[in-house]
Amino acid sequence: MTVSVPLYQAKAELFRTLGHPVRIRVLELLRDGPQPVRDLLTAIDVEPSSLSQQLAVLRRAGLVRSAREGSLVRYELSTPDVVDLLAAGRRILGAVLTDRDDLLAELRTQAEQ
Repeated sequence: MTVSVPLYQAKAELFRTLGHPVRIRVLELLRDGPQPVRDLLTAIDVEPSSLSQQLAVLRRAGLVRSAREGSLVRYELSTPDVVDLLAAGRRILGAVLTDRDDLLAELRTQAEQ
């Protein structure tokens, strides 16, 4: 028997998944295309076990998928809509953080990339 959850609960789970800085950074890095774990590790200053744990959370949530290519495991976004979600987050932050010049500058830099 399949138990369905209300849409608002499913949305809350999605946003909880996004509630970790390493997960957000992984999604940002993958917006440019698939990357092997070793490249993600180079770009994110975390222990391999921590990255592995965060990738597993993203995978279970359906935000990323993985593929093994020989000894490499490559990750990619499961849908281009994740890029849109990240962009919406940047726009929302830009609107609400008007008094935080450093964060605004970083948001603008990311938007230009």
